[in-house]
Amino acid sequence: MENYLDLLKLILPEFLINHFELVKNTRNGEVMHLYFEEQNTPPKEETTRILIAHGFHKEVTIQDFPLRGNTVYLHVKRRRWLDRTSKEVVQRDWNLVAQGTRMTTEFAAFLKEISRY
Repeated sequence: MENYLDLLKLILPEFLINHFELVKNTRNGEVMHLYFEEQNTPPKEETTRILIAHGFHKEVTIQDFPLRGNTVYLHVKRRRWLDRTSKEVVQRDWNLVAQGTRMTTEFAAFLKEISRY
C-alpha cells in the first residue's frame, strides 16, 4: 500500500510521512483530523545506548492548510525511549534532524510547533 504514502507526501510535509505513521483519520462535516505517531526507530545519534520504547509525549494539535474545502488538523504524538542502563528518558532532537536540510517555511513552522512540547 505504498501508493497512499506517495500521495500523502504531495499533500503533507514529506518529513511527517517519513518519520511518523498515520494511525487514524476522521472527518466530521468539513473538518478532517489526521492522527500521527512517531515511528519506533530510536534516534541515530543514540546507537550506542540500549533504548526501549517508553510511550509518547502529550499529543500536539496543529492546524494545517485546508484540503478540498476541509479544515485539517494534524494530531502528532512524539515518541520517547528509556535508556535501559541509566534509566534516562531519550527523545529525538528535531533540530538535529533538520540541520543541513532545506525546508519550506511551513515545514519550519511545523517543526517549531512540535518542538515546543
